[in-house]
Amino acid sequence: MKKTFKAALILVAALLNCNYLFAQENADHFWKPVEDAPFLQERREVIPTDTPISQVAILNESVYIVKDGKLALLQGDKLISVKAAPDQINKIEVLKGGLWVSSNSGLYLFDDKKWTKISAEKFVDFCMHLNQVHVATTESIFKYEGGKLTNIMPEGGFLSSDVTMFMEDGSQLLADPVTLGPITAIESYSQTLHILRPGELVQLAGKVVNEHLIDWGNLPSKNTKDLLSIGSKLYISTDRGLGLLRGTSLTQIKGADGLPVENTAQMVKGFDRDMWIGTPRGLIRMTAEEFHYFGSDLWLPDNKVNGIASTKNKVVAATDGGLGIIHYEPYTLQKKAAHYEQWMEAYGHKRMGFVHLLTKRKGEWEREISDNDGAHTATYLAAMSYKYAVTGEEADRKEALDAFQAMLFLERVTPIEGLISRAVFSREGDSGGLDNRGSGGLPAKWYATSDSLWYWKGDASSDEVIAHYYSVAIFHDLVAKGKEKELAKEHMTRMTSYIMDNDWELIDADGEPTRWGRWNPEYLLRPYGYEDRGINGLEVLAFTYATYALTGDEKYKKGYEQLVKWGYPENTIKQKKTFPPSQIAPWDDNLALESYMILLPYEKDPDLRSTYLRSLERTYEIKRMEKIPWFNFTYAALTGNDADLEAATQHLREWPLDCRDYNYSNSHRDDLFVEKGYISYEGGLKAMSPRETALLRESRRAIVLDGGRNGNRIMEPTGYLRDYWKGRYYGFIKAPTVTDQKLLEVEKISQSNPGAKPYNGTKRPDFLK
Repeated sequence: MKKTFKAALILVAALLNCNYLFAQENADHFWKPVEDAPFLQERREVIPTDTPISQVAILNESVYIVKDGKLALLQGDKLISVKAAPDQINKIEVLKGGLWVSSNSGLYLFDDKKWTKISAEKFVDFCMHLNQVHVATTESIFKYEGGKLTNIMPEGGFLSSDVTMFMEDGSQLLADPVTLGPITAIESYSQTLHILRPGELVQLAGKVVNEHLIDWGNLPSKNTKDLLSIGSKLYISTDRGLGLLRGTSLTQIKGADGLPVENTAQMVKGFDRDMWIGTPRGLIRMTAEEFHYFGSDLWLPDNKVNGIASTKNKVVAATDGGLGIIHYEPYTLQKKAAHYEQWMEAYGHKRMGFVHLLTKRKGEWEREISDNDGAHTATYLAAMSYKYAVTGEEADRKEALDAFQAMLFLERVTPIEGLISRAVFSREGDSGGLDNRGSGGLPAKWYATSDSLWYWKGDASSDEVIAHYYSVAIFHDLVAKGKEKELAKEHMTRMTSYIMDNDWELIDADGEPTRWGRWNPEYLLRPYGYEDRGINGLEVLAFTYATYALTGDEKYKKGYEQLVKWGYPENTIKQKKTFPPSQIAPWDDNLALESYMILLPYEKDPDLRSTYLRSLERTYEIKRMEKIPWFNFTYAALTGNDADLEAATQHLREWPLDCRDYNYSNSHRDDLFVEKGYISYEGGLKAMSPRETALLRESRRAIVLDGGRNGNRIMEPTGYLRDYWKGRYYGFIKAPTVTDQKLLEVEKISQSNPGAKPYNGTKRPDFLK
């Protein structure tokens, strides 16, 4: 109750301050809020091995594997040999509370304590049928009862389903006996044993071997692999998709139906009426509504899956590179936000209020002092501003204040009022040296401060500039009090005045315009800069008018009016590029949305609003297929229109908990098509789930199929934090209704300092003193 009351006071204060974010609130909005209901969140565990693991099974919650033909038990992250187990094992499976093991020396049963040899024959498959264990060699099927195996062949042999073999009295005259083999797999479906032969499904109906059980349809391929019965369905895996038998009708499930990999092999039942499918190119979870793809390196040590086992809220995959274990744990989106905040703290992503990704150098994690430290910190500042507006917690306000002061420092560290730096490097506290890479392939520009304590990186771009305005404006309206508000306005006026006074260019310390900090008509309305006229024009319109809206200074209104006279608003309509591919810069989408967020809420002129809204509508339609919350939530916030909020919220649920940038590959998949109801304007083949790629900075792009940095980079999860708390702030995502703290909070990361070492250098100036 206390937290709710505090948050309510903050919302009232925002309204009294004419908070621009509330200016667009519309009771007639067309979107429907999404519940933050508990869901099962995947958690990664990978155990690499030096040789392939060929089989896996789970007995009494213990994981058993076969490696180099020998049985081992997983204890922690170690594999311990199982005593008295046979060698040359080719198959293991848990049935009726026992581990069935087939080896070259025969069939064995292990009850977790002792071994029993059942037969000296070699068996190819096992299944439960009519509550009894059945096992199969390549030619025969046996049932296990009373501690022994009994061949199920009836006296007199099996009968054929060929009607030409039947005599008038029902008997059959057979030139050759009817056989079951060659058997590759067996399964019980509809209380009837079904047998998989190479390229053929047959049925054992009493005494009859029914080779004509299918009335409609065909197998996807003659190269058949496995059988699995779930409820009313019998699945057959092949190298060209799944066969699905219902009754006597056989249909196919292919890539066009959403199956990520058609070359399917092993199949097992999951823990929630789902099915898991092993392939040579990754692991697939099939639910009633969709497919989830799990590939290496995030989820598996290798893409070639050899076996799968499932237990409550856990799936284990045996691969050529070791074990991939996927744990499922109850989460809410709020709990996930708490996880990412704790991750940033534990791994050392923050330094002096700035936010950084981490890179591994010589085996150690280091914070990357980058080209865009301001832009990356701005995302976190926006996130904490939204969060404070929702929670009213002083700890959240403190986080926002720290990031805000970091943004101020990027301008105050330079010797020129209004000129911002890209990054700040501490001579005493930062390791790794100065990055010599600059923007656009140019050499970096580093300048030392007069006190020799800092280096600051020059050649700031429009990316950095708009990020300052976007985040500081939100901070001003949602967090700032007293002097903080004045500092926020002063920061914006210093920057805007400097740009305007230099004829709409950002002049660097060397007296030359920065590579990308140009908004003047001599650049944007001439051939050299014409391609940037849309996005740069949108930026300069946004930050000039936002400065006027917050300060009321006519200087900035006149500057804005001059931009309008130059025709900049019309150029924004088609600022989003779709062709040619070489001209599509995905980071421009981020800049455009930041610009919309500080232009549309302030601008009241109906004609100009019409122009800017047409620009937003076009941009959102192009990006809509990616289902990224940053785009959907911004569009809904500024228009009140429907914006696929369910899909955008699901996108947040699918973010991986692990922020390491593992390699991922999806271009090989068979389900690369645009989902019905969407259009790909940028050439993207499919909107990839965050589960299938890696944690992407600031929710940037979902149509990139392959990527990653081999796990040698850790991304800051600020994109999730910004999008989640923005969704909460605008009401797109409801607050969780659960009261169980385990669904709202996360346990503290136990590992001490798993990331970069704490910053231990000169302190950043405190601009609030």
